[in-house]
Amino acid sequence: MPSPSADPAEPAQAAQPTESSTSGTGRTASAAEPPTPGARMPLAVYILGLSVFALGTSEFMLSGLLPPIAEDMNVSIPRAGLLISAFAIGMVIGAPLLAVATLRLPRKTTLIALITVFGLGQIAGALAPNYAILFASRIVSALACAGFWAVGAAVAIAMVPVGSRARAMAVMIGGLSIANVLGVPAGAFLGEHLGWRSAFWAVGAASAIALVGVVTRIPRIPLPQEKPRLKRELAIYRDRQVLLSVVVTALAAGGVFCAFSYLAPLLTDVSGLDKSWVSGVLGLFGIGAVVGTTIGGRVADAHLFGVMLTGIAASTVFLVALALFATSPTATIVLTFLLGVSAFYTAPALNARMFNVAGAAPTLAGATTTAAFNLGNTGGPWLGGTVIDAGLGFASTAWAGAAMTAVGLATAAVALKLHRSPSRVVTSGSPVEAASMPSAR
Repeated sequence: MPSPSADPAEPAQAAQPTESSTSGTGRTASAAEPPTPGARMPLAVYILGLSVFALGTSEFMLSGLLPPIAEDMNVSIPRAGLLISAFAIGMVIGAPLLAVATLRLPRKTTLIALITVFGLGQIAGALAPNYAILFASRIVSALACAGFWAVGAAVAIAMVPVGSRARAMAVMIGGLSIANVLGVPAGAFLGEHLGWRSAFWAVGAASAIALVGVVTRIPRIPLPQEKPRLKRELAIYRDRQVLLSVVVTALAAGGVFCAFSYLAPLLTDVSGLDKSWVSGVLGLFGIGAVVGTTIGGRVADAHLFGVMLTGIAASTVFLVALALFATSPTATIVLTFLLGVSAFYTAPALNARMFNVAGAAPTLAGATTTAAFNLGNTGGPWLGGTVIDAGLGFASTAWAGAAMTAVGLATAAVALKLHRSPSRVVTSGSPVEAASMPSAR
């Protein structure tokens, strides 16, 4: 398949991806290549999506496990919430760090190593005797998760035409959606009936299944004839559109997860629902995520900024409504579903946008997107915990989240305005006009 930075005239070859396609070739895709909604996704892309199911379950399942973890570890719920931030911090650090460290390593070998370390991190968390060790296990797991995301995203993008980037990322993000539909509610159910440690054991088992899929179904990609150059990949950070994409992604994700991270206590303490409802409502968020990913993945290739702006605006409206009507069980349940739709509707566009503006460095583009999402997943729960500690209540996390997404929406509008003006983006050879990128929609 053509790489994210390959000429669109080159034929797609899903069966035999090459390592050079993940390393950048110094060429930039033409804006002339239209979206290709009918193109078939390679099987390997779906295997990566299934692997992401295990990663996503671990990342998000703590939103339904905070009360029992806090009780077992003898810490407050906001302090238990820092375990979510710890995972996100590990993702922020691990994505670019491991992307650089593995830049010249075989992609398949790297994916195998990372999913193995991730699974071992889940086992360490299940056996953790105290909060400190549990905290450390989350960071280790996050580092491996970040590396897998960065490398896996670059591989997925490399195996499809430029016009199918958002669809390929939607398949991977679909793993997160399924994690929210099945994995997160299952984790909450296990936590309620068998203890929170059983959820970690379950994710460890899912990681083992993912490992088998990667070993048997991901093709062994040969090393490139021309070794990737770190200096060329790092050049993307001189482009203001890359930096704006980081800010937009972080704020869009952080705003939603500022509220979502504390959804369990909000449901029980504010909305008045029994704790048995928590897993079901989390599953409803996941169903919304599936709906959002499906719609966003199909529309984003043709209307990138349209999806970004409408999705972030919708999240802002839903968060404000959640803050206003959190005492109503019906309103809270409906809004949880709608937040799942809006957050994951936007995600394929946010991912594809980064690959479009940083096409000369696909590995670091994937790492940067992962880091950006998790900057939000770090700042969101932290801000939520801060307003809770200030005595403003669990519903205040929705107000804080809405403030984050509102700023993200304004930043996306600035990015669109600059995008319509002639500006220069960095490739490995020479700067080219941003208007020539395939995201000019």
